[in-house]
Amino acid sequence: MRIDIDALTVEVAGARLVREATLRADGGQVVGLVGPNGSGKSTLLRCVYRALRPTAGTVRLGGEDLHSLSAREGARRLAALPQEAVTEFGFTVAEVVAMGRLPHQRSVARTTNEDHEACEAALVRVGADHLADRGFLTLSGGEKQRVLIARALAQQPRVLVLDEPTNHLDIAQQLEVLALVRGSGLTVLTALHDLNLAALHCDLLYVIDSGQIVASGAPHDVLTPELLAEVFGVRAHRVPHPESGAVQLLFDRLPPTRPAS
Repeated sequence: MRIDIDALTVEVAGARLVREATLRADGGQVVGLVGPNGSGKSTLLRCVYRALRPTAGTVRLGGEDLHSLSAREGARRLAALPQEAVTEFGFTVAEVVAMGRLPHQRSVARTTNEDHEACEAALVRVGADHLADRGFLTLSGGEKQRVLIARALAQQPRVLVLDEPTNHLDIAQQLEVLALVRGSGLTVLTALHDLNLAALHCDLLYVIDSGQIVASGAPHDVLTPELLAEVFGVRAHRVPHPESGAVQLLFDRLPPTRPAS
């Protein structure tokens, strides 16, 4: 399912956090949103998963205005894993994943065979079926993230929105989580902090700075030394990944500018 974000603007307490942002993710694409801390990535994504209503502009799923859909219908089409997702659940893994079935249930107390099968399939898909009876709070960070992705998959959405899904994970866990996302077959919109991971796993990147989209395109075309110096304030050296050929980056501090004489 395609996502279209058109001229999205968010103003809070007189401050404009996002300025007329326009982006698109076609069906099955993994589209990354990158930018410095405080650039507006999370604010934009909150509008996509309806935690925040934009001041202006639209978000469309499959051509339909997201805010014209009921909460239940929106949740059937789109699942989200926010950066600030509450993870201190006093439930088993199986119970956490079952939460993803709520948009499909007429009654919370009534679960169907379809619900059970969807949850089991989601746990198998993320390689966490052996954790089903474990308490969620006993899991490692990487295991928790896999379970939360399983919950999203059990929701059976067409679109997946992730805000910094690799935060607080070690490198092996980061690669594992992004491989799961990449292999989901869903349309994925994700904010990523690590530019090298974004280059490896995203089809397209949108660069946001001070609330504005300043560049977009394939990672190789977008992650130029000139743009990285301007947006991130670093000097970047581009090298190809030895296996995939994807652009990878090595960083230096920019030399200090000399004051004008």
